[in-house]
Amino acid sequence: MKVIRVAEFGGPEVLEPVEVPDPVAGPGEVVVAVEATGVLTLDTTIRRGGAGPRFGVSLPYVPGRGAAGRVIAVGPDVDPSWRGRRVVADCEGSYAEQVLVQVSALHPVPDGLGAAEAMTVLHDGGTALAVFGELGVRPGESVLVLPATGGAGTFLVQLARTAGARVIGAARGQEKGELVRSLGADLVVDYADAGWADAIRRRVGQVDVVVDGVGGALGQEAFGLVAEGGRFSGYGAAGGAPTSPDPAEAHSRGVAVRGMDQLASFAAGRRSRQERMLAEVASGRIRAVVGRTFPLSKAADAHAALENREIQGKAILTP
Repeated sequence: MKVIRVAEFGGPEVLEPVEVPDPVAGPGEVVVAVEATGVLTLDTTIRRGGAGPRFGVSLPYVPGRGAAGRVIAVGPDVDPSWRGRRVVADCEGSYAEQVLVQVSALHPVPDGLGAAEAMTVLHDGGTALAVFGELGVRPGESVLVLPATGGAGTFLVQLARTAGARVIGAARGQEKGELVRSLGADLVVDYADAGWADAIRRRVGQVDVVVDGVGGALGQEAFGLVAEGGRFSGYGAAGGAPTSPDPAEAHSRGVAVRGMDQLASFAAGRRSRQERMLAEVASGRIRAVVGRTFPLSKAADAHAALENREIQGKAILTP
């Protein structure tokens, strides 16, 4: 089978297609023929060499942390009824045509839901539900989502809308802004404009809640928009570094801050959140935004497009 292998850290060009033996299911495992795997910002960070040791990655390795597809083989102790079923699951090394998955990690894909949509839900839908669930958003509150067109951001906009909040979506460029409006945002601002934060102040004033997946200077600007007694959640660092609000300032303004160092707590309940979001998307109540799909052999192009912020929603690799 074909996999994408990284033999040295570096730019997207280090993602190389190679042939390896097909996997064989052992006890407690199944083999899934991959129909879709997601490209994460984390994948690009690890590929550059910035986070390999932290996530237990050493060279050479096959990227990818989840797959959707069909079970084609089961281990000797696995219920044979899994064979042939459409599933999505957390797993390692999913930039591949086939992947080994622990049977305990499998989620059946609801009828009518495509593999790409299921893959989008697996990571970003579950993450968005975890982040949003801790914010206690109430009807009528204002919520800023930054960025509003990333994989998790598209779900966060919809969760805030469903909670009855006034949703402000920050996105780069007109096309992305139109997507955010289609998801239900009440106000859209272009964070490529120098005065984006002031535009929010003029239209809304300070906001009750900020959900920040960018970090860096943009995240710090977003923190400055939080009203006294508000909440700030930094769940990502697409801008290069997570937002680190000044503790003294947060305390003086009464702002509750939750950062990336607390994401480990999301592991509890992860499976139930994934199942809930799969059901929400399958029902049509929540929309999974698949931005672009790339052939597995073009994984380098997918990484480059993600790093250049060319993708709305989720980037997906297909066989």
